[in-house]
Amino acid sequence: MVPSGWHRVDRMTAFTQILYDVADGIATITMHRPEKMNAFTNVMMREMCTAFDLVDTDDAVRAVIVTGSGDRAFCAGADLTPDKGGDVFASGSEVESLSDERVRDSGGRLTLRIFQCKKPVIGAINGAAVGIGATMQLPMDFRLASDTARFGFVFARRGIVPEAASSWFLPRLVGMQQALEWCMTGRVFNADEALQGGLVRSVHAPADLLDAAKTLAREIADNTAPVSIALTRAMLWRLSAAEHPMAAHEIDSRAIYRRSRSGDAKEGISSFLEKRAPIYPDKVSTDMPDFFPWWDEPAYK
Repeated sequence: MVPSGWHRVDRMTAFTQILYDVADGIATITMHRPEKMNAFTNVMMREMCTAFDLVDTDDAVRAVIVTGSGDRAFCAGADLTPDKGGDVFASGSEVESLSDERVRDSGGRLTLRIFQCKKPVIGAINGAAVGIGATMQLPMDFRLASDTARFGFVFARRGIVPEAASSWFLPRLVGMQQALEWCMTGRVFNADEALQGGLVRSVHAPADLLDAAKTLAREIADNTAPVSIALTRAMLWRLSAAEHPMAAHEIDSRAIYRRSRSGDAKEGISSFLEKRAPIYPDKVSTDMPDFFPWWDEPAYK
């Protein structure tokens, strides 16, 4: 078991707008600006990306939960007011490099980092989730909502457009018609509509939300092989968007061949026959197959 306690970080990874906790193999990333309804900033984006770096390099972490501080909001969108650090328009265009003035949507930088994560990611949506608060959830593998949660892809009502690569993620999750309706009306909707539309997996009383997320994380952490999960996550997210099933067949064939000859496969069969909990030997940090990643990560142009 992994000892419970707040993750110790050095000055280079000290967090000011999120909390990062690891307990019993589950990492919890909590957006922590409760006085601002956890409004999103560039600082928060960078800290969350760093937290996901920690997740991917820590073999003790088997699953991740993302939530917000307090009982009012998951994330109420971008904080559009400059703070003392000069943090402005966090989920809009950000000048990444003054030398070439390429601009990048910082919400998209976060969603792409979550998309690249090797561990399962569970969103515990504990309140208002509007703008980037809604779109940052989309690359998470599961979204569980409090019955007090509210969602809104409100961009058209602000004279802008959907960001954070949501035009790629949202239709894949809920279908084109539902994605168009939510984005074109820009309305704020409740957890029941989110459930009916396929955005969230389940709805819970506020007091039960984190326990439900931890139960799901625990089921994954206690029963599955980490390398298999990392491969499965990448296969489902990436190959479902391929032009032809042959792309999936090629990777399936290589992956099942390698995994069937692994120590994990031997342990999976032995633990099943012996009716005991598995102890998988392979690690994500050292034992991913040599064909992973099978794709070339595109550069931002």
